[in-house]
Amino acid sequence: MNFAKTIRDLLDRTDAPWALTEDEAHRIFAMILDGGVADLELGGLIVALHANPLALPHLLGFHSALVGRSFHLDPPPVSVRPVVLPSRLGTFRQPNLLPLLALKLQHLGVPVLVHGALYGEGRIASARIFRELDIMPCTHLSQAQSQLTEQNLAFVPTAVLAPGLSCILGLRNRLGLDSVGHAMAKLLDPFNGQSLLVVPAADKNERAVLSEFFKVQAGHALVLEATEGEAFADPRRRPNLEYYCDGNRELLFDAEVTSVKNLISQPPGSDVASTALWIRRAMNGEVSLPLPLVNQIACCLYGSGYVRDMNQAKAIAAVETGSLVAG
Repeated sequence: MNFAKTIRDLLDRTDAPWALTEDEAHRIFAMILDGGVADLELGGLIVALHANPLALPHLLGFHSALVGRSFHLDPPPVSVRPVVLPSRLGTFRQPNLLPLLALKLQHLGVPVLVHGALYGEGRIASARIFRELDIMPCTHLSQAQSQLTEQNLAFVPTAVLAPGLSCILGLRNRLGLDSVGHAMAKLLDPFNGQSLLVVPAADKNERAVLSEFFKVQAGHALVLEATEGEAFADPRRRPNLEYYCDGNRELLFDAEVTSVKNLISQPPGSDVASTALWIRRAMNGEVSLPLPLVNQIACCLYGSGYVRDMNQAKAIAAVETGSLVAG
């Protein structure tokens, strides 16, 4: 493939639809994941792809390349779908409550796999909070499989599930920008479509493309606006929570208009120790959860097949979190 021409074409069309077909997108991303692109061309491709808006044909092509180059796990032998939570780099200003979401679902008997970075590059990574809560990252696939089966929860570094993708994500510091790999990490599914993917959208354009993607892609997904890049609902203002099931979209909760940051229960600080301590208290019922997070738990119960009725999911989430109102 003539990478120089591809880079030129992409940079010449930043104000128009991409010049790549789905097949070309597949071949480019496959070569990137396989390590078949030299450093200079790889940097140019990442910059050129970053300069162009994400579009459906390319998302489909990138995704099919990733599916063939990532390792897979068996869903635990339970009657509900495992929930997959991508963790990017963590949060910078707000407390990172993704581990709390995972632990609450685990407590209810829903298997949860969290995957992402071990270090946050200046942010509070989920892996660090999990460590503070005595949950260590899995170092190989068999360990992840056994933890899911025995404990219903595993944190798995991206490198264990998709080594090629992890290498691309690691270029962020060198290039100073997110790559197409960050978008694809949100769609990484070790269970071959048998899970509920929780997918955080960075902006309106990405949310629109993800909506198109899940309307043509079989499977189950919960799409929401990211909280500083992470896959948990903003405690200060609930985002849209959209559920996709085999091509059908269902709006489970609409977005709140105003922020309620002064009214919510939350950790006193965003550092690892304060967040982990507050999560322990929340798990023990000593503090209440922010309502947007309770709403997201209900959505995950519904999307995982834990219950068939959304009203029942709201009621269970309210009782289990000590919230008087869940919707």
